[in-house]
Amino acid sequence: MSRPLVLVAALALLPAAALAQDEGHGRHAAHGDPAHGDQAHGVAGPDAPARAPDDPQFVVEPADAPTFETPPPPEAGDGPPRAADAIWGVEAMRRSRAALRRDHGAMPYAWFMADRAEYRAHAGRDGYLWDLQAFYGGDLDKLWLKSEGEGAVGGKVEMAEVQALWSHAIAPFFDVQAGIRQDLTGPSRTHAVIGIQGLAPYRFELDAAAFLSNRGELTGRIEAELDERITQRLILQPRVELDLSAQNRPQLGIGAGLDRAELGLRLRYEIAPEFAPYIGVEQEWRVGRSATYARAAGHDPSVTHYVVGIRFWF
Repeated sequence: MSRPLVLVAALALLPAAALAQDEGHGRHAAHGDPAHGDQAHGVAGPDAPARAPDDPQFVVEPADAPTFETPPPPEAGDGPPRAADAIWGVEAMRRSRAALRRDHGAMPYAWFMADRAEYRAHAGRDGYLWDLQAFYGGDLDKLWLKSEGEGAVGGKVEMAEVQALWSHAIAPFFDVQAGIRQDLTGPSRTHAVIGIQGLAPYRFELDAAAFLSNRGELTGRIEAELDERITQRLILQPRVELDLSAQNRPQLGIGAGLDRAELGLRLRYEIAPEFAPYIGVEQEWRVGRSATYARAAGHDPSVTHYVVGIRFWF
C-alpha cells in the first residue's frame, strides 16, 4: 500500500480510538476503579480535575463523614447553658447581659419635632400655627407630649392645647396612647384622651384620638399625612385633618357630626434631614352646623391658607 493511503487510513481510525478510550474511562469510574475513580483523585465529581496523592488539595472523605442530616452527638449540649458564668461569675454576667439588653433596645431616649411651624396668609388678618410633638422613653413605653395652637398675627391666640400621654407599642409601627389634654384658650376644659399613632400601610402617618371633656363633651380628631419624595431632598406632603363632635357646642362654634375638614399640600426642601423649610396651601372648611355658627359670627366657613414654614427635629 502506498504511503499516502496509509496516512489516510490512520487519520480515519483516530476518532474511533479516542471514543473507545473515553468509554473505557467512564466504565472504570462508574464501577469505582481505584485507578480512575473519584476517591483516587480526591474530588467530588467526575468532571473535576485529577489530584495526585501528594497534592495539598488531595482529600479523601471518609464514608461516615457527617452531613447536614446527621444528628448531633449525645454529648452535645452537656455544657453549661452560659459558659461565661463559669469564668466571670453569675452576678457579673447578669449585670453584663442587662446592660446589653438596655443598650440594644431598652435604652431610653428623647426626641422633639416641630412638624408644622408656619406663617399663614389668607383673606383678612394673617395668622400663624404650631404643631409640636416630643417623647421620652424606650421602644415599648414612652411619655409623649403634644401641643397645637393658632392665632392671628398681632392678635391673641385663638386656639391652644397641650397633651400629656402614655404611649405603648402594640405593633411594630403603632402605639396606643392615653392621657389628658388641657385647653389653654376659651372655656376651661380638661379632656381624657385615648388614641393610636403610627405608620399605616402605604406609609401614611396616622394620628387619631377621641377626647372626653370634664363637661361630658365627646370629640374626635383624625390626622393623616404622606411623604412623597420627588428627589432625595425635595418632598411633597399631602395632609388631611378631620375634627368631629358628638354634641352641638354653640359657645365654641362647634356643631355635631363633622365639625371641620382641612386638606393641605406642602412642599419642603431638606437642607438637612433635621431641618427643612417648606411652602404650601391648605383649604379649610367648616361643615354642617359648624358652618352655620361661623356665618352667624361673621366668619367665612371656607378659608384658603397660603403657608410658609419650617419643619425641624432633634
